[in-house]
Amino acid sequence: MGKKLTLILGGARSGKSFYAQQMVDRPPDSVLYVATATAEDDEMAERIAVHQANRPSHWHTLEAPLKVGEAIQAAEPTRWVLLDCMTLLATNVLLSLPEPVKEADYQAAMDSELAGLLEAYQNSPAEWVLVSNEVGLGLVPEYPLGRLFRDVLGRSNQRLAQAADDVIFMVAGLPMRVKEAGSTN
Repeated sequence: MGKKLTLILGGARSGKSFYAQQMVDRPPDSVLYVATATAEDDEMAERIAVHQANRPSHWHTLEAPLKVGEAIQAAEPTRWVLLDCMTLLATNVLLSLPEPVKEADYQAAMDSELAGLLEAYQNSPAEWVLVSNEVGLGLVPEYPLGRLFRDVLGRSNQRLAQAADDVIFMVAGLPMRVKEAGSTN
């Protein structure tokens, strides 16, 4: 199997993380699990604990809420890199900016993260799987910051989808192939 970048998109609780973990869990292959979540409250701490419990113990975990590409490049090489998730990375980038957040500043900061990630992928011998929420199918967020987040993450997902060899959209735990390596998408 050659080097490949796969983007897995879907809504909340669509089965993205579970599917991604199944993709890369091929013993004896080594896996670098890149976690972008931070435990800012009890609910998030509980969600992180559930994700940790569901991961195989032999995987290497890298906690990288920002500058993820740099962190991956500094990590020990593995057969697989699984980043879960781009949505929380976009949140971390947004929350790192001074208020009031300007769209151009947020987009530039997110573009910098994406450039770092894609550079790390190019320099890596591993197959990569990126998980992200598809945020453009729901209601328009009520608040300007929510709309800004949706727009920047949506553009980021588009950029990643263009760079990816495969794009999978999860619906109710079922994968739908949107783009496949070698196709004319």
